[in-house]
Amino acid sequence: MEFACSHVVCNWRSESLTEDEAKISNQGSTSTLPCGLSRAHSVSDHPYDNRVTFIPKPAPSLVPPPVPPRNIQQRKSLSSSRPPPVPPRGLENNEETQLKANVNVVSLKVGSLVDITKASAIQSSQKPLHCGKCNAIMSSASSPETHQTTTIMWSCEFCGKENVYSLAALKAGRFPLRSPPGRDILYMDDNEDVDYENLDDMLIVLCVDISGSMSVTSEISPGNSMRSPTYISRLQGVQEALQMVLSTLQKTSPHRRLALVTFNNEVTVYGDGRGVPLTLRDWALVDYDYLKKEGENYSTPHCIAETIQPLTQKIKELREHGATALGPAALISVAMASQFTGSKVIICTDGQANIGLGHLEQESSRCSDPSPYFYNQLAHYAAEKGVIVSVMTFEGEDCRLAEVGRLADHTGGRINIVNIGTVATEIQSAIADNVLATSVMATLLAPDGMYFPYEEDNHRLVREIGNVTDGVEITFQFAVRPEKVESFQQRDRVPFQLQLSFKTRELQKVMRVITQQKRVTTSSWVWAGSLNMSVLGVHCAQLCARLTMEGRVQEAQRQLRAQQDLLKDISQQKPSPKEESIYGNWISTMSMICEDITTVKQV
Repeated sequence: MEFACSHVVCNWRSESLTEDEAKISNQGSTSTLPCGLSRAHSVSDHPYDNRVTFIPKPAPSLVPPPVPPRNIQQRKSLSSSRPPPVPPRGLENNEETQLKANVNVVSLKVGSLVDITKASAIQSSQKPLHCGKCNAIMSSASSPETHQTTTIMWSCEFCGKENVYSLAALKAGRFPLRSPPGRDILYMDDNEDVDYENLDDMLIVLCVDISGSMSVTSEISPGNSMRSPTYISRLQGVQEALQMVLSTLQKTSPHRRLALVTFNNEVTVYGDGRGVPLTLRDWALVDYDYLKKEGENYSTPHCIAETIQPLTQKIKELREHGATALGPAALISVAMASQFTGSKVIICTDGQANIGLGHLEQESSRCSDPSPYFYNQLAHYAAEKGVIVSVMTFEGEDCRLAEVGRLADHTGGRINIVNIGTVATEIQSAIADNVLATSVMATLLAPDGMYFPYEEDNHRLVREIGNVTDGVEITFQFAVRPEKVESFQQRDRVPFQLQLSFKTRELQKVMRVITQQKRVTTSSWVWAGSLNMSVLGVHCAQLCARLTMEGRVQEAQRQLRAQQDLLKDISQQKPSPKEESIYGNWISTMSMICEDITTVKQV
């Protein structure tokens, strides 16, 4: 666990600043970027104030104002018949507000945490001892006491429950009798209920859109006085990309299995290209159980060394026409890949699904739209089977990534907006991603009285992650409830615990428990230079992307502005090439995201 701040700031609030107050706290010359992002040119010499205070409006006085001199009163009486100027409409009640960024952020680099190849030193031979109420695990932060040599009492540091255990039962069950040493412990499950599977022996399913919209052409070579410009269609670009991928796999991984599935107004399963294709149309496109069964029972493709010729020929013969049965094609592709843990499905499309399961062109209201449920169900199915799904969509097209992207988000895959020139590289990158762990579940515990904004109104947060590849990182923010601030400020430290349960590549069940204690600030003034800019930047990008996908565009914009103010302070008070580089990259990335958000808002 990596925290953005060295201390827990107790008195952060989710309330906002008024526009006038924001101007007071952001003095100096700035250059404006899209959506209110700005780059400051003057250095602030005050620490970052995490408090949210309001500028009070002057209360009406009970004492009448003094009577003005007679001559002034006489002059003003000449113009007293004129009505006062009309104030701007809605100025008092509709002031633009600005959030204060929450510095209570924790980052979990899950891709590193599930790699246990070098973690033998922290492996425990005992079993974890859980709290009976909040399910916390006894750790180095716990203080168990032995009573009368027969029982052990442990007052849980997270929920306060008094846990009483029989000493004999703990010994018989291989549970710890005292606080385990170290803040990072690895518990291995001895009960293996599955046989070993080689995750290198996996299947890659290429799920390709051949609908009519894939005939749109793009210029790849400009013309001159001697020749005309060269154009190719999206499908031609995908065909060339797939042939490059096949050629690369034959050289680097000749024993890898690969299957081809295409979709337009029907779904065609070519498999490894050697047999008769399976075509699904009409009623089959709306029958979830039938499609799933067909995929799970499909014959296992042969390795690429044996099938590259027929597969290449099938790819060359593809022609674009018809509608877009994306949902049924994705389902049967995932079902085929589910035969091998660690398999991958790579979807290449340029439009919204408009036929069969998961169709996204709805005339009715979104309240009755079953598509989000379909893609959620398919994402859970893929994660359960250890299948990674990546989605490639062409730039400038709306394929409703908020729904389709759930497949990649929940399975550890990629979501990429590509063009004809980059599609081959992105497909190869998606193939190179290897599953490090499956069935990953993260549980984050904080003391009772805290909660996780945008996640859980509780001190215990559970997140199902699914498959994990190298580089996966997730972030959360936390806060103290307003009524608990005083009690927390009287404490010296507060504990946090991460429980990460997963299956390794060898299907070994593992639980990794990390417990840390963080100091508590008695003041909300935090020196901005002591904050971790990398953690805050990643969290802002993830939160804004999530809010945008949920349709909460204005909230995402406010979060962007709040985070920009904070990162600006950090870069100014902690000047270094590394921090300036992080801030510059963040500004560039967030500016592009902010432009996209503005476009979404105007639609």
